Amino acid sequence: MTAVVHLQALGLTEYEARAYTALLALGRAVPARIARQAGIPRPKIYETLQRLEARGLAARVGESPMEYAPLSAREYIGRARRSFDDRLGALERDLSRLTPDPAPEAVYALRGDAAVRSLCETLAMGARNRLHLAGEGDFATHLERITGRGVQVTRTEVSDLPAIAAPGQRAFLLARDGEAAVVAHFMDATANAQVDASREAHGVHTHNPVIVRLVEGYVMLAAQQAQTPGN
Repeated sequence: MTAVVHLQALGLTEYEARAYTALLALGRAVPARIARQAGIPRPKIYETLQRLEARGLAARVGESPMEYAPLSAREYIGRARRSFDDRLGALERDLSRLTPDPAPEAVYALRGDAAVRSLCETLAMGARNRLHLAGEGDFATHLERITGRGVQVTRTEVSDLPAIAAPGQRAFLLARDGEAAVVAHFMDATANAQVDASREAHGVHTHNPVIVRLVEGYVMLAAQQAQTPGN
């Protein structure tokens, strides 16, 4: 049962997850019926229900006979989401104390198709206000699709402008929120067939504001050129 697997990922034991999903299906039931529904040995059902009760996922609603009812799925998911967000916030604060922000002037090398595409996806998903993309139409479409709502996306091909890639390479540019940029070169199919590591996709990633503005300006210029009559 998929729900049981997901509940275990959130910290429940297998018996707890099975008992909780059985309670959701039954609504309210005595322990013996819950055990049958969940496929839990009867000697284990009482301690399992007690643990669910301690977690606030189930409550005793009768004594004669003793019955249990579940916390609603909607309430549980809402509570789990708030707890997860709180943990992420605490983790972010703790990690920020350990890891300094990247130096604005630093330029980091990227090597390999997977590395370039993965970083571009991360930047696109994290965009808050604006995203500039140029080149690699299918990949740009994918990045635009995963960008959050409300983000202004400027997207174009790299054409009618000075080349920024060598023969056999295809340039790709990305700038996010005026604070991060990627300049990458993807290889043509014939070049990708080479085993030489120097022929794989490569690029650079930076937070340098001068480079970020240059990338944004290049993308805007390419977009304007594409809209110019005769181009």
